[in-house]
Amino acid sequence: MNFTVKTRDPKSRARTGTLRTRRGVIGTPVFMPVATQGAIKAMSQEDLDALGAKIILANSYHLYLRPGCDVIESLGGIGKFMGYEGAILTDSGGFQVWSLSGLRSLTDEGVTFTSHLDGSRHHLTPESVIGIQDRLGSDIRTALDECTSYPCSEAQAEASLARTMQWAERAAQEHRRRVESVDPAARALFFPILQGSVYPALLRRSAEHALGLDPDGICIGGISVGEPKELLWSTVEAATEHLPEGHARYLMGVGAPEDLWEAVARGVDMLDCVFPTRVGRNGTALVRGGRLNITNAAHRSDPSPLDAECKCFVCRRYSRAYLGHLIRSHELSAYRYISYHNVQYLMDIIADIRQAIEQGRFQEARRAFLDRLNAA
Repeated sequence: MNFTVKTRDPKSRARTGTLRTRRGVIGTPVFMPVATQGAIKAMSQEDLDALGAKIILANSYHLYLRPGCDVIESLGGIGKFMGYEGAILTDSGGFQVWSLSGLRSLTDEGVTFTSHLDGSRHHLTPESVIGIQDRLGSDIRTALDECTSYPCSEAQAEASLARTMQWAERAAQEHRRRVESVDPAARALFFPILQGSVYPALLRRSAEHALGLDPDGICIGGISVGEPKELLWSTVEAATEHLPEGHARYLMGVGAPEDLWEAVARGVDMLDCVFPTRVGRNGTALVRGGRLNITNAAHRSDPSPLDAECKCFVCRRYSRAYLGHLIRSHELSAYRYISYHNVQYLMDIIADIRQAIEQGRFQEARRAFLDRLNAA
């Protein structure tokens, strides 16, 4: 097995573990910064090294369109192309296809879509999506899925799930074909994606089906598509309830600070989100106790760091007044500084979560974090 549970919280589903990839062993729970198009927006690979990011996410849909598999494959794969030595998980593109609903058509065979870049037409199948990820050289590969909107009826979710399961079977078969002659230590991992919208019975069916594909881990998809937070967490609980201990569980596209605690409490091991860099580029800093809009007038002459408890180079060197000035002046360095701080903050939180579980104080640490956040 490539995933091993190390410690558990007795009062929740929270656990720590290790995920073994061909690029090294990763401690979980883990937050994965998102390099959608081969870069964490406004940040460098040197920044990722400084942050200790051992795994990131890239998107096969975007990289397939630009610069294309030929370019990346010829240059040694996505890691060498980026100059990043850690593990890379690639999203299959199902979420992007869902978000471009006006530009695509679905059949049981696959998806045909119009490129949002140049209007060219493309056809993707479960097999070709695995092939794209293979050519990109990612270390964890995901199956093409059909993401449902919220709200949708149970009948609609069931029909969509049937297609996702059929696609997952084909993707798993293609993945096995491509890695069967590869040394086990050098093989990429395969994660199918659970669907079923917010319906527990469908999530159970999806989980049972995915586990029958002999996966290396499981993605929980169909989340963060408009459902309220209460429903999001009950859906995650319904999904993880049917997943065994020996598989890593990856919750896709969720990553606000409080979400890390809530997701891990429900048995999630891996998370990713563009949230920290997206809000950073808009001048919002994530700080202990909440969020800080650096452009507010109150910070124009404020000599304080973004977060007095943060040890990142931004907080050690720059003031709120200076960073607010950079944002208002549209200086490009501001996007890097605040994005770096925000990713550092999430990396600190996930490290705190791992330590709290290992030390048997996850519940009190979670409560203290949320109490401080709510009091802000």
